[in-house]
Amino acid sequence: MRLLITGGAGFIGSNFVRYMLKNHPNYEIVVLDKLTYAGRIENLQEILDIIEFIRGDICNEEDVKKAMKDIDVIINFAAESHVDRSIDTPEPFIKTDVFGTFKLLEACRKYGVEKYVQISTDEVYGSIIKGSFKETDPLDPSSPYSASKAGADLLCKAYYKTYGLPVLITRSSNNYGPFQYPEKLIPVLIIKALHNQFLPIYGDGTNVRDWLYVEDNCSAIDIVLQKGKSGEIYNVGANDEWRNIDVAKLILKELNKPESLITFVEDRPGHDYRYSLDTAKIRDLGWRPRVKFEDGIRKTVRWYVENRWWWEPIT
Repeated sequence: MRLLITGGAGFIGSNFVRYMLKNHPNYEIVVLDKLTYAGRIENLQEILDIIEFIRGDICNEEDVKKAMKDIDVIINFAAESHVDRSIDTPEPFIKTDVFGTFKLLEACRKYGVEKYVQISTDEVYGSIIKGSFKETDPLDPSSPYSASKAGADLLCKAYYKTYGLPVLITRSSNNYGPFQYPEKLIPVLIIKALHNQFLPIYGDGTNVRDWLYVEDNCSAIDIVLQKGKSGEIYNVGANDEWRNIDVAKLILKELNKPESLITFVEDRPGHDYRYSLDTAKIRDLGWRPRVKFEDGIRKTVRWYVENRWWWEPIT
């Protein structure tokens, strides 16, 4: 089996590459990544000799063609993914997340891949006060980022219905863990706490997220790849909900820092209050999250403490 992992030098993509090498050593891994600010070759440096790495853009037909040689499966992690950046500058999100997905789907048609897995997000559903979103619920994105991911999902569904393309979609809750670029909440809080700086929390800190350790998401994507049904969507979540303020307090506790470092800042536009996913469908495939949030935070904090070489040059 020969896998093309687009965006494989990013946070979740690089963790997935390592996961697949560990759990499926017979697979050949090809990584296509543009190496933007968040896609870093350092994320793959210890495994570059056992994968094929191609620097390229999924929006560029020639780059995609080069990466498609003898590929059986495409797993598309490539995306602009930071909500705040999408609010400031939406265009790269539309180009990469929507047009880039279109280019990959066209390549699938042309080269006849066996499966295409689109990595999406719970943010396409919008916010929910009570209950949990099911895969059949309507999409109601709140930011240019989530709208671009929703657009990509709809393209994937259309290519399945129109062309019979063997497409699968995973929508996960908030990931965290090693190699996450320090613009997302958890690495920002860890690094600022290490420097005894104020930890910025939007609004009053009561926004709720379901936190999923990145390796648990990798195992979910793997099981969808192995057992998922073409044309289907699978929610992936830990069902482990935390308020942002409590996440900050837990990180400060792990680092033995005072809660007085927490500071509240003006909320961002269109900030969804709560995300929550019904994960019964993927659990029926046999998947379960293994890492509880407190344990995952402990592992994540330790990784950032022990790997300053990775994040200090980019902060």
